[in-house]
Parts: sequence; structure tokens; C-alpha cells
Amino acid sequence: MGLLRKRADGPGGERFLMREKLLSIGDDFWIENDQGERAYKVNGKAFRIRRTFVLEDTSGHEVARIQERKLSIRDKIAIERGGDTAATVHKALVGLRDRFAIDVEHGADMKAHGNVVDHEYEIERDGDTIATISKKWFRVRESYGVDVAAGEDAPLILAITVAIDSLTTRD
Repeated sequence: MGLLRKRADGPGGERFLMREKLLSIGDDFWIENDQGERAYKVNGKAFRIRRTFVLEDTSGHEVARIQERKLSIRDKIAIERGGDTAATVHKALVGLRDRFAIDVEHGADMKAHGNVVDHEYEIERDGDTIATISKKWFRVRESYGVDVAAGEDAPLILAITVAIDSLTTRD
């Protein structure tokens, strides 16, 4: 398909193609792998009071639910799996605009930093980069890539990316 520019990192990780600006519409869209094949579907539930997205595998099974929480001063988005909260994404309290804290229920917390609005940022855990988000790898307009490190939970990372996108598109 010619969508992908050459990978800069080593083998073992996964790279996905995300579309920009689709979250604000509330439509469904597919996340593709670096071969141009459908990998996950983001199902936008536009007519709810709280913004909700469901990440589904190619068979239509829910792998994560991404839901806004407006009970606090700062907007938060919860990522649920199997009815339980797996992680909560919120803007960090620091003065920097492009920092997000990711509170993970059963694991080490993560943080996202970089130019989030322009889709050029990293997600880190314990000082290690576990995902890189960039527009540089794909030649498709209004798209960006999510490069997930080997051994990481790709659906969770993709759900976090959708959550961050949702928190930044309406500001």
C-alpha cells in the first residue's frame, strides 16, 4: 500500500495507524496495523451525556471502554476492561500544557509528554518509553502512528491514545 515509512526501531513492537479528528465527530473508525489491515475498531457513542468510546477487536468483542468522568475539577477519562477500571487518564497538574498522567489500577503508572496536540509524544513507565506517537511514519493525511513497544498491552496503549485525543480535541 505504500502507507508506511521505514521503521526506525528494531523488530518486536507493533505500529498502528490512527486517524485525526474522527473523535470529535463521534463516528466509528478503524485502527489499522502497519500492513494496512484492520486491527481494532473505535466505536464512538456520540449521543451519551458523557463521551464514550468502545475499543473492539476485529470480531466485534469489546477490549476496552473509554469513558469521560466529569466528577472532579479536572476532566478524566477512565479506561475500563471487563467492567473494572484499568486506567484513568488526566491532564497533569504541572504548568506544562502537554503532559498527561495515566493512573494504572494494577500496574505501574504511566505518563505522556511531548507535543500531544500535534500527535508527537511518548508514553513512559518508570522512565522507559513504551509507546511513541508520531505523524512521521505514515504518508496518509490527517493520520498518525502509534508505535507500541514489544511485550506491551497494545489495546490498553491504543485506548490511552484515544483518551488523550479526546481530552485534547475539545480544548
